[in-house]
Amino acid sequence: MTISVAPSVSTPALAGWRTITTALGCALLIGGIGGLIGLGGGEFRLPLLVTLIGFTARAAVPMNQLLSLITLMTALIVRWHTGSLVGVGAFAPVVVALAIGGITAAWFAVRLLARVSDHRLERAIALLLIGIGALLIFERFLPAGLPALVPAAPDVQIVAGIILGLCIGTASTFLGVAGGELLIPTLIFVFGADIHIAGSAVLFVSIPTVCMGLFRYGRLGLLPSRSTLLRIGAPLGVESLIGASAGGAFAGSASAELLKLLLGLILVTAAFKAFWRHSPRSKHSGATFASHKMGEFLPGSLRNR
Repeated sequence: MTISVAPSVSTPALAGWRTITTALGCALLIGGIGGLIGLGGGEFRLPLLVTLIGFTARAAVPMNQLLSLITLMTALIVRWHTGSLVGVGAFAPVVVALAIGGITAAWFAVRLLARVSDHRLERAIALLLIGIGALLIFERFLPAGLPALVPAAPDVQIVAGIILGLCIGTASTFLGVAGGELLIPTLIFVFGADIHIAGSAVLFVSIPTVCMGLFRYGRLGLLPSRSTLLRIGAPLGVESLIGASAGGAFAGSASAELLKLLLGLILVTAAFKAFWRHSPRSKHSGATFASHKMGEFLPGSLRNR
């Protein structure tokens, strides 16, 4: 006998002063990093949601996207007020193409979360986060002033942008992140953008992609419950907003190269610790579970430590 249920969304809580202080402090720091570099911060927030707060990998992804959207919107508003969006218009065709690809990918990629097993989801998240961390480290050592890989012809840039947007949008939606750490190197090395312009331009790609992902998660019933949003999402969201405001204010002048190297090392370590070291406890998909006592059911393998 097989029991079919909708994908479960756990409702962990911020419990204990040490956990609360650490979680809010990390949310503030991640928001600041996101505002400074042009990221949603989801790459660094995802291990926090799983290891510290107790979300399953499946439940952490849509919550992560919600918090990333808060960080991105705040960073966009602050950068607009500080004049850091100057120069983005020169890359408008590329930005539009990347956004089209990202939005299209988000529409289809969300279903992967509902179909993949918990164990495979955790392994996929670990590999993607480790890959992003390695990209951060590698990018730090690349020489400046490299020629763009794609010619300046608008038609070529649009085609390349849509294709790359599809790839990046799939990975970012699956992780519940904004995809900035994949988009920024793409704009710099593929299309020849300056790092500060790239950090602002990605906001116009990430925000619609994240919104589409959240819309699809909502249609599939994968968004966090209202109580989870009030008890966990709201406090973390406020800290992300404050951090992104502070980071965005320095976006036009601060150098992010050394910070990226450090963050890459941290991300690789955190991803390995949060998602890779755990032995598989569940091989079932998110929608179908083998019949057993419902009282013994736990929503994710990460809860079985």
